Amino acid sequence: MTASVTTYQRTEYPRPQFKRQSWINLNGTWKFAFDDHNVGEKGGWHEKPSFSTEIQVPFTYETKASGIGEEKFHPYIWYQRTFEIPKDEIGKRAILRFQASDYVTKVWVNGRYIGEHVGGYAAFSFDISHAIDHTKENELVVKVEDTQSCTQPRGKQRWTDKNFGCWYVQNTGIWQTVWLEFLNEESIESVKMTPNIDTGSIAFDYKLNGELAEDSRLETTITFSGKKVKQFSLTPDRLNIHFEVNLASEMHEWKVFHWAPQHPNLYDVTFRLYVEGELVDEVDSYFGMRKISIKNGQVLLNNVPIYQKLLLDQGYWTDTMLTPPSDEAMLEDIDKTLQMGFNGVRKHQKIEDERFLYWCDKKGLLVWSEMAATYEFSDEAVENFTNEWLEIVQQHYNHPSIITWVPFNESWGIPNILVDEKQQKFTEAIYYLTKSIDSERPVIVNDGWEHTISDIIALHDYEELGEAFYERYKDKDKILSSEITHNHHKYAFAEGYEYKGQPVMLTEYGGIAFNDDRGWGYGNQVDSEEAFLKRYQEITDAIKAIPYISGYCYTQTTDVQQEINGLLREDRTPKISLDKIKKVNDTRRTNR
Repeated sequence: MTASVTTYQRTEYPRPQFKRQSWINLNGTWKFAFDDHNVGEKGGWHEKPSFSTEIQVPFTYETKASGIGEEKFHPYIWYQRTFEIPKDEIGKRAILRFQASDYVTKVWVNGRYIGEHVGGYAAFSFDISHAIDHTKENELVVKVEDTQSCTQPRGKQRWTDKNFGCWYVQNTGIWQTVWLEFLNEESIESVKMTPNIDTGSIAFDYKLNGELAEDSRLETTITFSGKKVKQFSLTPDRLNIHFEVNLASEMHEWKVFHWAPQHPNLYDVTFRLYVEGELVDEVDSYFGMRKISIKNGQVLLNNVPIYQKLLLDQGYWTDTMLTPPSDEAMLEDIDKTLQMGFNGVRKHQKIEDERFLYWCDKKGLLVWSEMAATYEFSDEAVENFTNEWLEIVQQHYNHPSIITWVPFNESWGIPNILVDEKQQKFTEAIYYLTKSIDSERPVIVNDGWEHTISDIIALHDYEELGEAFYERYKDKDKILSSEITHNHHKYAFAEGYEYKGQPVMLTEYGGIAFNDDRGWGYGNQVDSEEAFLKRYQEITDAIKAIPYISGYCYTQTTDVQQEINGLLREDRTPKISLDKIKKVNDTRRTNR
């Protein structure tokens, strides 16, 4: 089955916050095969692949953009393509990188097994140097195994054969860029960057690879708008190094450029590793000097309270589903979000493409990064979730636009958290694990209701009437007590937990849909722009009028398959004037 569709190409460098020059993009046309009876490995498909179908990587077979467009679930799929090693890269280590592949990915090169990765949303890589032949074309074979199990982090991917509720067509296989990178034996593995605006300094945690000579030198050059701010060299005597540098300079009247939505200042930084006087690795990156903190029931950005006006953003496109079709498509979403007067997005049940986060860093759009949920609680689900969440927090730590981590949503995967101590302890463990890696950002456990320990109390309520909204939430002590349900069906806290002065936000509301029998929204559908705007303004103004609520998140940016409550259609055309939405968001907060 072949679908007629626009040809999409993902040719951009996939990891702009850790960029090298020596790389090859492996997106494009691959050979492809279904293996529903799982006979491929025993049958030696990895040794002698003869796949007759073609697929466009990085789009999954379920998408039109893949060239296949079949929505039926297939648990085992295979990919094959060839590649050559450029002459200039011969002798270097060849690293095969996947930005994301869902769910178990196995790799062979020239018939030789390389390894596997488990998880659908984290990036991963393999050193394939020992398996390649520099004198000929090399054969790359990939098998991806997926399931309909609710013990693996799925997010909004359905686990039945049909869409239902707010769950959509599954996402199977490679769905972000595949690429090759070439490194010397000695290289820079990663650099964790932690800003401190209170001291005007930035901390670097370097992780190096290889056997370093005594005269090795690690050089870091920091610039702003092309002008050098700082440059320093370290003599690495081990593979893990911590160093802090003060950024104060006369380039700015306050000595340091801060990052914020209204001025998303970014410092550029280049890392160079020299061995015996020779440059062996060079990486370009960037960072933002910003601080997220909590004080007196408010979220502070750079020590100043910030009222967050977020959009729930699920990141689906008509032809490509979870895979952004292009840089331009990601920029369109960001620009329209800003044009509507929102200052951030809650990236819902999806770990987004690195380039989306890059553009949020550049544009100044705040991001809540939310993990894809499991839907059962078991030892297997705990292990799957924990391992992948740990990878994700580490990989996305350096993005200044990410200001909040959201590991859990609406008790998904922890269905009895209200009373089950075991599930409660799991969320506590994830909270503290996240804090052990990143003490700088708030962590929300469990967005929507039934919180355990959480830096922000995030409540969901799809009330249609503004006055009812206000009356329900005006009494803070009552709404945050264990006496009543805040939205007529859920308590704000799990049993044994209580409010301790955290910021409170309405992080899902609205979801208004126009009359259309092809899908659904929350509450009654409306039949005109006037009716939409009246309801939207009344409920938004009601939230703003409640003094203790420090922000909101409207559902949602775009329609997604059968869920038609977006401010934009799935093709990104607006349903309502963007300026009229902005006018509501820009209305000043007033106490009633």
